[in-house]
Amino acid sequence: MNQRAAMGYAVGDYGINLYFISVMTYLLYFYTDVMGLSAVTAGAVFAVARFIDAVTDPLMGMIAERTRSRWGRMRPYLVFGAVPLALVSVATFTVPDLDAGGKVIWAYTTYILFGLIYTLVTIPYATLTASITQDYEVRTKLSTYRIACAFAGGFTVSVGTMPFVGMFESEETGFQVLMLIFSLIATLLLYVTYRSTEEIVQPTTGRLSLRDSLVAITRNPPLVVVIGIFCCGMLSFTVRQSVTAYYFIYNVGDPSLIAWFFSVTLGAMLIGIWSVPKLSERLGKAGATRAGAYLGIVACAGLYFTPYDQVYLIFFWGCLVALGGTPVAVLGWAMIPDTVEYAQLRHGVRADGAIFSTASFFQKLAKTVGGAGVAFILGLAGYIANQPQTDSAIEAIHSVFTLIPMAIMLALVVLTHLYTLDSDEHQSILERIAAKAAPTE
Repeated sequence: MNQRAAMGYAVGDYGINLYFISVMTYLLYFYTDVMGLSAVTAGAVFAVARFIDAVTDPLMGMIAERTRSRWGRMRPYLVFGAVPLALVSVATFTVPDLDAGGKVIWAYTTYILFGLIYTLVTIPYATLTASITQDYEVRTKLSTYRIACAFAGGFTVSVGTMPFVGMFESEETGFQVLMLIFSLIATLLLYVTYRSTEEIVQPTTGRLSLRDSLVAITRNPPLVVVIGIFCCGMLSFTVRQSVTAYYFIYNVGDPSLIAWFFSVTLGAMLIGIWSVPKLSERLGKAGATRAGAYLGIVACAGLYFTPYDQVYLIFFWGCLVALGGTPVAVLGWAMIPDTVEYAQLRHGVRADGAIFSTASFFQKLAKTVGGAGVAFILGLAGYIANQPQTDSAIEAIHSVFTLIPMAIMLALVVLTHLYTLDSDEHQSILERIAAKAAPTE
């Protein structure tokens, strides 16, 4: 696979993460402090919308892997879904001229629609990794390029959002204009991905039955482990991203540090991401993920014991937490395609759409639990927007920011010890698949 095609694929995730990180990092704040919803109501919106988003993933995966068109199986969804995704994203970050009840209905409607159309685009995009190449190491490098672009998109959102929004007379207008700009950029980049990629790995069997897809998912032990690893990585990330703004506004007492914190920590991830392929070559995909989790555990502990006035230490530990989460962000996506070939050898079907969408379902379920969980914890602790917080609310924010991610990383360490699909095993699988497909004399 040439460099141009790899980067053409990767830049699509820059655009996707303009949406993803905007929702992950700022939508809860937008609901509570801009639209005026209570934390509990916002948590309910998150729970319902993200659950619906998650359960539609397997359906979308099965639809995509059964698609037959002159543009391929996955690529058409990138170009035809890009504009609807752009429109609903702007609507999601718009405050309607309605009463309190109307705003709640608007939040439910727009966020649910966002999740559905986001799934329509992102499941085929993610599945393309398995269709572009079967090479074990190339998939790691391809995922590295992709996640580097994803982090760059996240960096743009995390660092640029609040300064940009602050340029406007109201945050309401600022968020709406910013999402319009993000949507235009994302639409263009998804088109670039569509034009740059080619689906060279094709199914060797005819049309899949529902039973074929279910067997490839349910009788696939490596997939189960990867899904657990994926969930831990996403849950930890979601919790940290959702509570960061609250931590600096109410615990540290300096909202201006939000953009700086995201800038430094995401910058550290962007630098560290290029070491992941080498780390993977040395330790294997599971071992590299485990090493990152150990670093994250130590850093979360350091962050927990750091006083709020020690800003430099907060930034130092925050960078280490971010670096610790980098391997799972890259290698999770590199592990999933390997489980496709595992199922192909064991069960004779290539159900890449079903496998990727199932992983995405559980990843989004983790995102649902993380985002809604943060909102519910803050609500139960007595959080009320735009006023000094009680001691219980301050302590809840602090614990969510440090102790919960640490506990999640401990679970991730355990799961990495259960993953056995290394490069040698994957190569053996490919050879056996090729031998089965070879014509007999």
